[in-house]
Amino acid sequence: MIAEGRVALAGTPIDTPATILKSLHGVTVDGNAVQAAAPARLFRYHKPAGLLTAERDPAGRATIYDRLPPALPRVMPVGRLDLNTEGLLLLTTDGELKRLLELPSTGIERTYRARVFGDVSQAQLEELIDGIEIEGVRYGSIDANLERRTGRNGWVEMRLREGKNREVRRVLEHLGLQVSRLIRTAYGPLALDDMPAGAVDEVRQHDLVTFRKTMRPG
Repeated sequence: MIAEGRVALAGTPIDTPATILKSLHGVTVDGNAVQAAAPARLFRYHKPAGLLTAERDPAGRATIYDRLPPALPRVMPVGRLDLNTEGLLLLTTDGELKRLLELPSTGIERTYRARVFGDVSQAQLEELIDGIEIEGVRYGSIDANLERRTGRNGWVEMRLREGKNREVRRVLEHLGLQVSRLIRTAYGPLALDDMPAGAVDEVRQHDLVTFRKTMRPG
């Protein structure tokens, strides 16, 4: 576009890509002013169980895009939740923010609550703080706590920073537990709170800026 003389600054065509700009003020392409990129937007979504975190499914199963409000801008999911996992799914309009939030090196803590059936002790769960290897796959440190138990039924809260595929289910099943419900309750400082299933709301720009400052990309 520069070689074709289509890019100009203050009305004068730019003749080299090695042009340092302090701002986009006065920059035009084909005579049209270049606008600054829209700020990234981030949304909380309470994904119900039974929806795929995908744009479409060849098998015709329902996806999150079938249920998201039509007034929502074009968004991308941050990571994914399995078909039968429910809870907090972040959605963003910005690919760079999506990548930053997903990077393992960013070290964002994810919090889950799992309803389980079986026998497990708090001592067993505390051993997960050192990580665990299951069928050749190494899972990092997990902070796990037995919230309450009724007979052999109970709830386990787990905090982790990696989020490998099906990590929570694999770890709990490895401990001999059957998982009947899995809910992601927080992603970093953003919590599901009492948001009803299927609901969407936007994270305030101030909170998003604060969140970004806490990230530590590697």
